[in-house]
Amino acid sequence: MNGPRDKDLVPLVALLLVACHTAPAPRQTTPKAQTAAATWDGSGGASTMRNRGEALAKFALSLRGTRYRYGGATRDGFDCSGLVFYAHRRLGLEVPRTSSDQAEEAERIKPRKLEPGDLVFFRIASRKVNHVGIYVGEHRFVHAPGIGKPVTVNSLDDEFYAETFAGAGRYWDRAPR
Repeated sequence: MNGPRDKDLVPLVALLLVACHTAPAPRQTTPKAQTAAATWDGSGGASTMRNRGEALAKFALSLRGTRYRYGGATRDGFDCSGLVFYAHRRLGLEVPRTSSDQAEEAERIKPRKLEPGDLVFFRIASRKVNHVGIYVGEHRFVHAPGIGKPVTVNSLDDEFYAETFAGAGRYWDRAPR
């Protein structure tokens, strides 16, 4: 019985080793907002900062349809402040967990100066802020409205939101953690 000899196996082993060595590394895809946060160093001026707000707004829009969950701050479900908390974290930004704390600690923004990524706050049947959304432009904002309603987009011009509007604030222009 004639089996392979050691000298016959050498070219085959060499070929296999070269093939393994030259195989491309597996590609890792990361969301654009996450990449921007990881590489942002605080330089670049106002246009770069504005892009962070736009990235935040775009990411918030991508969460439309996620179910409402009281106390939720994951893709399994969001409450209003959990949505804000989660979206900012994806950009490497720290925000408080509750809507009232988010309103209290945010940089105040005049409504006419709203930019995508800013937060909009509401007082719904309360004297203090108890609802928040992420402004996406054109008087629209993304939020988790409540039980039985998924993350959605509404207008600041809707009568209900116009009457309960309590102010606006910003976190996206702060340095990432």
